[in-house]
Amino acid sequence: MDDQTQVPTAGPDARSAPAGPDSLATRLPPHLWFAVSAVFHYLGPAFAVLLFPHVGVLGMAWLRIATAALIFAPVTRPWRTFARADSRTRLLLLAFGACLAVMNCSFYLALDRLPISLVAAIEFVGTIAIALVGLRSARNLAALAIAVTGTLLLIDVKWSSDPVGLFWAFLNGALFVGYIVLGHRVARAGAGDGIAGLGAAMAVAFVVVLPIGFADALPAFFSPPLLIAAIGVGICSSVVPYVCDQLAMARLPRSSFALMLSLLPVTATLIGVVVLHQIPSLGDCLGVVLVVAGVAFHKPASAG
Repeated sequence: MDDQTQVPTAGPDARSAPAGPDSLATRLPPHLWFAVSAVFHYLGPAFAVLLFPHVGVLGMAWLRIATAALIFAPVTRPWRTFARADSRTRLLLLAFGACLAVMNCSFYLALDRLPISLVAAIEFVGTIAIALVGLRSARNLAALAIAVTGTLLLIDVKWSSDPVGLFWAFLNGALFVGYIVLGHRVARAGAGDGIAGLGAAMAVAFVVVLPIGFADALPAFFSPPLLIAAIGVGICSSVVPYVCDQLAMARLPRSSFALMLSLLPVTATLIGVVVLHQIPSLGDCLGVVLVVAGVAFHKPASAG
């Protein structure tokens, strides 16, 4: 079934007026929102790795989710979202929130043991299946093949000898698929509901991680510079990209969004150059070109 057929009917403007500042959200193309998300998706985690020695892995995950939850709360009022939602929507928001919590924790646990390029590659693997569901054309199959080839060149398909790290990386990859599926449903729930749903889900995520990383996060509360840095990571990791994802998901077919996620290893490489001073090889550069070409060649299903 085409993923577009799953969109609930919520009025003629449901697809053209996603949550957030309607004028800006509708004026800018969804691909631009995704591009912003792609940059911040690994920018925040790259800085988070530098904070692991000070607040621990789970402490950093706690601070990231707490920051996002506290920023979203006064804007989206998650308690009202839950009060007005029907039982099915509440279950969706609970599942989305639990997914966000465990995904963020497993992502950081993987980054603590594995290179960011390998974690990014494993994260992208699960999205291939989502992209395949909505291909519907030889052109899009070719686009996916080009993007996957570029990704494999980019990350050099190297495997780690750390089974624990790989476990967390694959768990994160599986939950990232859940994030796409559940996030897409929240974004398509109706006009104006996407960001409110995200805020409610983030509140759930905070409740889930509250007892897990609080002890590790405590040192940040006694060091203003460390706390400010952690808050910055939370904004870059869980506020900016998730909001942009919602604005993009509300107007892009799920398969198109999944294919565009092949850009994430590209942004991971570029951020690695800027933040971690990891200079890409010639093969990495070729991979970047192929991934960009694949995404550019892809034709969204909604385009006819």
